[in-house]
Formats: sequence, structure tokens, C-alpha cells
Amino acid sequence: MAARTTDIREPMSKVDTAWLRMESPTNLMMITGLMFFTKRMELRKLKRVIAERFLAFPRFRQKAVDEGNAAFWQTDADFDMDWHVREAALPGKGDKAALEKFTSELASTPLDHSKPLWQFHLIENYAGGSVVLSRIHHCYADGLALVQVMLSLTDAAPKPAKRAPLAKAWLKRDQGGVVSRLLAPTRAGFSKALALGEKALAKGGELIRDPALAAAITKEGTEIARELAVALSLADDPQTAFKGPLGVTKRVAWADPLPLSDAKTICKILRCTVNDLLLACAAGALRGYLLDAGEKVDGLTIRATVPVTLRPLEHAKKLGNHFGLVFLDLPVGEANPLRRLERVAASMRELKRSRQAALTFGLLAAVGMAPVALQRMALEMFSRKATTVATNVPGPQMPLYLAGCEVRELMFWVPQNGTIGMGLSILSYNGHVHFGLIADAKRVPDPEPIVQRFVREFEKLALITLMEDWSGDIAAGDAEATLARYG
Repeated sequence: MAARTTDIREPMSKVDTAWLRMESPTNLMMITGLMFFTKRMELRKLKRVIAERFLAFPRFRQKAVDEGNAAFWQTDADFDMDWHVREAALPGKGDKAALEKFTSELASTPLDHSKPLWQFHLIENYAGGSVVLSRIHHCYADGLALVQVMLSLTDAAPKPAKRAPLAKAWLKRDQGGVVSRLLAPTRAGFSKALALGEKALAKGGELIRDPALAAAITKEGTEIARELAVALSLADDPQTAFKGPLGVTKRVAWADPLPLSDAKTICKILRCTVNDLLLACAAGALRGYLLDAGEKVDGLTIRATVPVTLRPLEHAKKLGNHFGLVFLDLPVGEANPLRRLERVAASMRELKRSRQAALTFGLLAAVGMAPVALQRMALEMFSRKATTVATNVPGPQMPLYLAGCEVRELMFWVPQNGTIGMGLSILSYNGHVHFGLIADAKRVPDPEPIVQRFVREFEKLALITLMEDWSGDIAAGDAEATLARYG
């Protein structure tokens, strides 16, 4: 007799299993996002789009089932669209503060593991339009893939005669080439990275208790092996207001959109990338918060884990997690905004030359195979080495429409893992840059001051570039006089 649909089990990939098991009461593995619309949307229209486009990915009809020794996908025989797509109302004035509170509450609330791990909440009346809040578990896909999934729900016109393929509609043609060149050194190292990750975890608690033992792995004689030794021997991140015991409540905030053209102008003058600029602004915002909290920051550097995609962008609609992590230095102890930018740019250049992303992909895969106790030890070890997660996603530079409603703004928040209690999210869309922050309420009770400082740091660098007759190169460090003036 044929097996029932619900009895058919599809094995979960090693990396997806790792992300499924990373969830804890203090850090839920959800990617939370907001789509703001210029006019009000009807629930029935949203449900129709979800049914036709979101559920075109069969994975979203499946539950993530973990039996300890193995994890797998299983179709939900009791799938209920009304549970997954529902209306919501904001309390009080229904303003930004109310939306931030509502988003914070949902970002702190686990998804029901007896059902497919995703939900959409439609807020029909907000600022003259509507908002759709989405929550999707990280085990389904990485951030880039999920952004593409979300964008696949949209159109390039209110009433398109024919839907163009997503990649042709908004992906920049040169991005795939840029990413390929960036990751060329890492792709060939995947098998070695996985093998070394397995070898590292095979040492179990011994290696984790004494990271110096990682040096033995360099006997492999490869750059991947040396990267592993370096990663495992990194000192723990320093204790600050951002680092400490976590609770179960998250707080979110986001800044008003900034013109992307301004960012590009600044970067052209200072000869840095938009990513360098925005992460330097984030470092400055974190610095200001720590100073106001009465902390000593001189000379202080904290790390951010930054996801790096390991597949071509045109393949991002394929679900699953296919990315590695790199550790980026954020020089919050640097008072000079130009020097801070210079140091972030230098750190990014160094990471681009490394194989750290391929290494962590291999380690994540190995963690997915390891016993649960060892998984937790490995997760704890790596999360001690960073204070925040930072993600920058380049979105479409054109207006998009969902169910005939124009998308005015986009925002999302990345999950944190282990003992990391903060996430920084940067997304560009339709000529603007959107910055958001999510933080553990014990560490940052109110993240609003940080996002406002991010805007001021951006404006500060914009003002400097306007005031100066700039002919130097911030990345090359040949503008000492200007740097000194803003020390």
C-alpha cells in the first residue's frame, strides 16, 4: 500500500539542520520582515498571492521535524491558510511606536513547530496604507533566498500584462559577476572546508575547551586549515553593554530611509564601498550608545558576524541555506569618523581575500551532523567571538507592487545565535537605504537611539565630504590632515 503523503520524509540538509537546532528561548531563528504599502490591502488579495506564489515553493507546505538523530521535511496534512495569513490591529494611535512594539512582540514569539514555520500578519490601516509583517524560520532558507522569495510575490507594475522573471526584473546584471569574483577563492575549498569542519567537531569538547589545539589542524597544509586555526583562536569579544546574559524579549527599531544616491556620492569621493560606509556608520552609532551608557570605549573593537552568500544570485530562489560567516571588526573605540571608515574598509578588504566564509559553511554543515550537546558547545564558542550580526542586502532599485499595492519601504531583521544579542540590518530599495536594529531587551532596552545615531553618522560623513576639497583615498589612508581635523 502506498505511503500517506504525511509519511513521506525528505531529508533536511546538514546546514539547514544546524539552523533548525540553533533556536533557543533567548534567540529564535526567525527572519522577521516588514513591507510598507502606499495604500490599504485586502486580506483576501494577500491570501491569493500567498497561495499562488509563496506556496509555489512546495517547501512552505512542509513542517520541519527533528527527531534528534535526524531532521527532515514533512508535508503538513492539516495545512491551514487562515493560521498562516491573518489580520492584525495596532493598539492606541497605531503609529510607528505601536508598530515597533507589535513587531518586537512577534519577533519574541516562537513559531508553532507543529506547523510549517512561517506566518504573515496584515495590518490593514497604517499611515494611510497597509503593512505586511512576515516571520519565516531560518531553516527554510538564508536571507538572500528569502528576500528573493518575498520579492517573487511582487510585480514591476500595478497590473502587469505578463510577469517577468524575477532576475530580469530587478537583479543587476553585474552583481553575479562581482559575487563570483569575490567567492572564486572559496568555492574550490568547499569539500576541504566540510572535511575540516568535521575533523574539528570530531575533537568535540576537547577542541572547544582549548582552541589552541586547532593549530594541529594546520597539518592539512591548506589555507582553509589555517583559516580554521585563526577562527578558533580568536579571543572572545570584550564585555560591553551589548554583551551579557540574554532574556526572551526582543526590541526592534528602524531609521527613516536615507537616499542611496547620497551614499554613492560619499563613496565615490572617499573611494570606498557603500557596504564600508554603512557599516562604519553602524560602528559610530554603537560607539555613541556606549558612551551615553557611561562605558569606556577608547581603543575598543567589537566583532560582527557577516553572512556571505556562497551561490550565484540567479540561484537564490532555490531554498536552503548556502552561505558562510565572516568576522568583521567594528572599531567603536575610534572617535574619528573618517578613520573609523578607513578601518572598516581595510577589514572588509582583508575578509575578501580570506576563505573564512567557505570555512564557516563547512563548520555549519559539520555542526548539523554533530550530537546536540556538541552543537551547543560549538555554537557557544563561536557566538562568544562576536557581539552582533550584520547583514546588508542589495534590493531592487525600482518600485514594486504586491496585489496591486505599491511597496513604499522594506525592512527586515536577522536572527542572532548563541549568546549574541543584537542584529544590524541594512537593505537598499528603490533609491533608498533602510537601516534596522534588533536587540535583546536586557542588553538594549530601547534601540531607537542607536538607529537615530546611525542617521547622524551618515549625515556627518556627508557633511565632511561636502566641506572638504577631497582628493585622497580613504582606503589608502593618504588623507592624514583631513582625518586629524575630525578627530
